[in-house]
Amino acid sequence: MKKFILAVGLLSLAGTAFAQGKSCDELKAEITAKLDAKGISNYTLEIIDKGAVADGKVVGTCEKGSRQIVYKQG
Repeated sequence: MKKFILAVGLLSLAGTAFAQGKSCDELKAEITAKLDAKGISNYTLEIIDKGAVADGKVVGTCEKGSRQIVYKQG
């Protein structure tokens, strides 16, 4: 019974960490790696607050959905 309670406790902690989402820097690095692997160059990725006017395409959401990563070519 103690092992079951311990397992449930650990899973709830892991679930809380997962629900927080990725940091914006971590997600931006992953997106950069994917774009570079496809040979895409001359672009910028910008982290903005959700709801802010984006001059580009939103390619990711981070920080529990409170921020977005915007892709701009050129």
